[in-house]
Amino acid sequence: MAVDQSIQRRQSQLTRGKLPSYAVWVVLAAAVILGAALSSLIGFSVAGWAVISAIVFVIGATLVTAVAEGGRKATDRLVTYLVYGAFILALIPLISVLWTVLERGLPGLSYNFFFTSMNGITGAIDNQTVEDGTPVLGGAYHAIIGTLQITFWATLISVPIGLLTAVYLVEYGQGKSLTRAITFFVDVMTGIPSIVAGLFAAALFALLFGPGTRMGFVASVALSVLMIPVVVRATEEMLKIVPNELREASYALGVRKWRTITRVVIPTAISGIASGVTLSIARVIGETAPILVTAGFATSINWSAFSGWMSSLPTYIYYQILTPTSPTSPDPSTQRAWAAALLLIVMVMILNLAARFIAGLFAPKTSR
Repeated sequence: MAVDQSIQRRQSQLTRGKLPSYAVWVVLAAAVILGAALSSLIGFSVAGWAVISAIVFVIGATLVTAVAEGGRKATDRLVTYLVYGAFILALIPLISVLWTVLERGLPGLSYNFFFTSMNGITGAIDNQTVEDGTPVLGGAYHAIIGTLQITFWATLISVPIGLLTAVYLVEYGQGKSLTRAITFFVDVMTGIPSIVAGLFAAALFALLFGPGTRMGFVASVALSVLMIPVVVRATEEMLKIVPNELREASYALGVRKWRTITRVVIPTAISGIASGVTLSIARVIGETAPILVTAGFATSINWSAFSGWMSSLPTYIYYQILTPTSPTSPDPSTQRAWAAALLLIVMVMILNLAARFIAGLFAPKTSR
């Protein structure tokens, strides 16, 4: 009997001054009801209801905690709720964008959109489509092909340059003035506006081949200016975290430096390098300004990046919104633009997922 009383006394001491688990839910329910009442007084709306309820909940939960557990626990709970609130606020625009693009873009994704171009599509066709209520003709096949070609050549230019530059900075150029100069210019290139990269590429090819030279490869050069600093930074950071013990072990076996880099250092960091390269591609695939300046815009398919104007998904969206095929009936053009925007987001998402998959695939195995 005495033992049971001692146990109960200890349990009461442990739970004394502790807020019950259901108290937070009671405060939340009261905040929701009070928020609805206050919101109805100033004109009810879902957004206003949510904001008022959140404010009332944070204040109420903090006060209840202060009474039951003291000021220290109340401060901790207040900061916790503020962090959660900041996370939710950051998530709202993302969810809103995704919902809007899905809602407006899904109706435009059809066979015509993926496998036809805008060649031969006129305002009269769009007007007839609106009058008859038939599916929208004309698609983004040419823009998809252009995006893939421009991004491919930009990647082919950027990855070797960025990778070799990072190898020099980490493995060969430590403490040298050239290293400091390269690091400075990489930092500057990271922050330059994309239109400046487009103007640079346009001016370079105008100097080489004459004014007005526009083609897909020029756009690839412009995008490579934006990709190179991202690849350099990602590769440099990955090479830095490779343990020096691995290099020293290779040197102790008599392996030359270049072979140590290619057979030990780079394979160890390949997962992070591949992830950085993939993310750099995702960063430039949606650029509009440099492609407008360097590749122009086309309504038909151009299979060669080295001749003629070429369209891409960002410029396709831009022209469909800015200059609808039919000014009097812009709905078909708007539908095409939203469908292209959704496709572009899906492509970026796939690239990010590919980066995670590659990082996990090539990550060093730590288990035996």
